[in-house]
Amino acid sequence: MGVVAKRSSMIFYSGGDDHFSHRVRIVLAEKGVAVDIVEVTDEQHPEELADLNPYNSVPTLLDRDLVLYESKVMMEYLDERFPHPPLLPVYPVARAQSRLWMHRIEREWCPLVDQILGAPRKEAEKARKELRESLIGISPIFEDMPFFMSEEFTLVDCCLAPILWRLPVLGIELPEPQIKPLTGYMERLFDREGFKAALSESEREMRP
Repeated sequence: MGVVAKRSSMIFYSGGDDHFSHRVRIVLAEKGVAVDIVEVTDEQHPEELADLNPYNSVPTLLDRDLVLYESKVMMEYLDERFPHPPLLPVYPVARAQSRLWMHRIEREWCPLVDQILGAPRKEAEKARKELRESLIGISPIFEDMPFFMSEEFTLVDCCLAPILWRLPVLGIELPEPQIKPLTGYMERLFDREGFKAALSESEREMRP
């Protein structure tokens, strides 16, 4: 899987429609890591996953004797283990800023996605409105930079891309005239070979 295959002994337990699994798959694909992907569903739930991960959840990454089960930890581990291409800035201040953006996406937007998909109708509608307004609000930042607060594609984009890809499934329509910079950003993300390679079968079906 990926653009340039490299030898690896990794197994990645992934949810085919799980946005946290999706972000890690993007990193794996961008790095060109050779990895065995095991798709986990309610019907197909590997018994060994409970032994590897105390939460018996996805995503879970197994690399020889190392087991990771938190997506941001996986992403940074992969970026350090496979340093090319780098997906975090070189300088400490910029790296810290990227980590803070990842934290904000996780704290502010990921819960909204989960609420839209799983909460009662009233709560889901409130979350849908909040996420829609937030995305409209960030659109102008892409007028000056091609990626999220950066000239280069980073782990922050890996976190945001799965959410943007799921907008049709989330029932979110954005006003085209107001979000041209965001639309351009989405096109850049979705046109990346790494992004295309990372899509699961169920994710491919999320968009026509």
